[in-house]
Amino acid sequence: MDKLAKQLREDAAQINVAVSAELDDRIRASLQGVTPERAREDRPPARPRSMWWASSLTGVAAVAALILVLNLNEPDPVAPQDEAFVVPMLAPDLILEKAMMTAPLEQELADLEADLKKAEEAVKKEIGIFP
Repeated sequence: MDKLAKQLREDAAQINVAVSAELDDRIRASLQGVTPERAREDRPPARPRSMWWASSLTGVAAVAALILVLNLNEPDPVAPQDEAFVVPMLAPDLILEKAMMTAPLEQELADLEADLKKAEEAVKKEIGIFP
């Protein structure tokens, strides 16, 4: 970077330009004649307060109507039942049996376990857990 900066300085030192009085006047006039453009505010026109009140009241009415509709459609509350009666209904007697695998499924399970073991060892070697 120092070489580049040095080369740029040397090149700038070799530039020798004479600006005529006419060009200098034109540049100065163009710089002084230009003023920065002010940013326009693109605000929408102000709405009257009645619009604010109307939208607020419409929102309140919509919420009240929603609450009313939800409360009208709600089913009647169910009387609490005796837990001793409810529990047997929810948990019927289950008969559990061990699933018997067929030979192809047992072989597939063994193959999957071997693949998982190989993958685990490869990951451990890559991370550096195994020496």
